[in-house]
Amino acid sequence: MSVSRRKAIAGLFAATGITVTTEEQLAAAQTAVKNAPIAPKEGLKVTKLETFLVKPRWLFLKIHTNAGIVGLGEPITEGRALTCAAAVKEVEPYLIGKDPRAVQHHWQAIYRHAFYRGGPILTSALSGIDQALWDIKGKALGIPVYEFFGGPTRNRIRVYAHAGTPEVMKAQIAKGFNAFKTGPASRRGKVVNASGAGPYPGGNPQQRRTWNRYIETPAEVDYAAEKLADMRKTVGDNCDIGVDFHGRISPPLAKLLMKKMEASNPMFFEEVCQAQNHDVMAELAKTTHIPIATGERVFTKWGFREVLEKGAAVILQPDMCHAGGISEVRIIAGMAEAYYATIAPHNPLGPISLASGVQLAASINNFLIQEQVSLGEGYLKKPFTVREGYLDLPTGPGLGIELDENQMADKIGHDWINPESYDEDDGSVLDW
Repeated sequence: MSVSRRKAIAGLFAATGITVTTEEQLAAAQTAVKNAPIAPKEGLKVTKLETFLVKPRWLFLKIHTNAGIVGLGEPITEGRALTCAAAVKEVEPYLIGKDPRAVQHHWQAIYRHAFYRGGPILTSALSGIDQALWDIKGKALGIPVYEFFGGPTRNRIRVYAHAGTPEVMKAQIAKGFNAFKTGPASRRGKVVNASGAGPYPGGNPQQRRTWNRYIETPAEVDYAAEKLADMRKTVGDNCDIGVDFHGRISPPLAKLLMKKMEASNPMFFEEVCQAQNHDVMAELAKTTHIPIATGERVFTKWGFREVLEKGAAVILQPDMCHAGGISEVRIIAGMAEAYYATIAPHNPLGPISLASGVQLAASINNFLIQEQVSLGEGYLKKPFTVREGYLDLPTGPGLGIELDENQMADKIGHDWINPESYDEDDGSVLDW
């Protein structure tokens, strides 16, 4: 085929959102459009936006269309589910009657017409809507979302599990995981979610709410390092362990902890200080050879631009439900690639969030690993399966998942709120 003819055909497919740059992509695109449930020129309109609370602390979104295609999204800020639901409801009048396939146009309109832009609530609402629109577009054409971006770039997706003890790590290894995230252990404070209860079905890595003092005793620092060393000894050198400081630790204390923990060769140190101050995080990054990770509390390309420019982290963790959805995180990934940084999407949420992260991972070059706390058992008709630390590349249309309404019947509704933590010695407020 001549270059000019291929270019002309590629332009036609571009109108549907399908990338065509090779003969193989052209053949796949022609087949997809031929077998699509909805023809590109056929009318497709949004009819309703529906949100519903789902245990343990999630908010799911369904965007309905006149063709019966329903898009799934997860527009949630932890502990602010009702607020996010209200934000989605406020966007509904804009989307009703419009063609959902114009995903990028709708992203711009929802974000820019708000006037007050960004923040956890508005971008979380937008993120869930963006996921659902891509799901509709993929289902309408009968292809996975990653095909719109010239994917796939890989044939399986690496994931990690949460584990706060060597015993939990052993159990997760038996389930197929070979990468984990934990928190710095402490002898003080109240144990939280150690049995896997609460919002983290696999166990919360932040088991003890203690690391909030500006300076800790040498005994506490040594204890944290020893417990991490125990985990490393348990899983060996063929597994990865990330350590999440969760933004609770003061910069000078973070330096001490990182220095002591380096001997265990963690995969990364996450949120080594409060994420809002990228200058301080950049200074801390210079004090260790272990990669610094951050991003769960950073929103949109503008927030991540500062992280990259200041050298605050080389592992970016945008949350698919907070940072702007699939559309925006793909842009963030492209920015990161120019800085030789990698992407490890944050996800302590539900299976729709995981499905969105998997679609992203399959369409970018600089993907590292995907966080998860639920593979969708009890929520999806076909839950994700871990083998040798990886998920298989999904092949279904859109996000590639389908909710199991029957299994979810007893999981509708929740009143989950952010935990309130106070210092056990003086009663002062502690970070979550």
